[in-house]
Amino acid sequence: MGKTVLLAHGGGGQQTQDLIANVFQAHFANPLFTADDAAVLKIEQTKLAFSTDGFIVSPYKFPGGDIGKLSICGTVNDLACMGARPLWITCAFILEEGFELSDLEMIAASMAKTAEEAQVKIVAGDTKVANHGHVDKIFITTSGIGQIEVENHPAGHKAQPSDAIIVSGDIGRHGAAILLAREKFDIEAEITSDCAPLCGLVEKIMPYSPHIHVIRDATRGGVGTVLYEIAAQSKVGIRLKTQDIPVAPSVHGLCQMLGLDPLYLACEGRLVLFVTQDMAPKVVDLLKSTTYGQNAAIIGYVDGAQKPGSVVLETAIGATTILPRPTGELLPRIC
Repeated sequence: MGKTVLLAHGGGGQQTQDLIANVFQAHFANPLFTADDAAVLKIEQTKLAFSTDGFIVSPYKFPGGDIGKLSICGTVNDLACMGARPLWITCAFILEEGFELSDLEMIAASMAKTAEEAQVKIVAGDTKVANHGHVDKIFITTSGIGQIEVENHPAGHKAQPSDAIIVSGDIGRHGAAILLAREKFDIEAEITSDCAPLCGLVEKIMPYSPHIHVIRDATRGGVGTVLYEIAAQSKVGIRLKTQDIPVAPSVHGLCQMLGLDPLYLACEGRLVLFVTQDMAPKVVDLLKSTTYGQNAAIIGYVDGAQKPGSVVLETAIGATTILPRPTGELLPRIC
């Protein structure tokens, strides 16, 4: 793993997984430690989901959102992916000396608006100020608690052979929006982040929870990284149909120009779901009836004939290729 921390260790790919396994999991291992987005904890007869996440996105304001909105969405969505109804959030700010108070107020207002939409309460926080140059303007950490109200909650190790794989909308928009906001490309493209709270969307489909085996939000590593994580956790093979993967034309064009794969571009308002084949069309219809799920689609299935842990792409003409594993620094770096 090397002797120093690299940027690639925070990129969401294989190096991130190695760091978690070789350092954090090795030292923190206990029956409740999880590879999912939130730990499931039981207090008497109540099951809770508990999650924490850090946000260091640059620029801190981007088309479709800002670091404040992102920090609430990230934690709310992690809780929702465990089938939980988000209840409370705490937040910690690390601010650079000289940061504009007007920008901090804008970010706080954005957090409040997003929390209201998600029907979650911000209940506590902390603030630290670092010397100028020691922090990139603003870092936010949020932690959240939600209540699991279904008996069969989804988890990354529960994917089963023949499960249909669903995405809740077009992929890669957040990564593309951040890239265009940060870099000085001479590219004209109207791309906004998909950043959104998804707890309402999950609540819509939870009545069918026995048929919904996995829910995961595709964040910094994109859909491709999430699929490899689930394939490894569940010890299954995955087959995707490339022509069925929804990508906005503007994102597709940007990827072609810059040699990027939309499967590895970050999302901040998209779910990946593993659902029984018979229930998948119903789940897609329910997702499409929501504000943030209108472009939901079935993009593949768990293939019992594939090697466990593998992800294969099937083209429109039936040819197959292995999706390259996410290694090194995934670009653009969003956090």
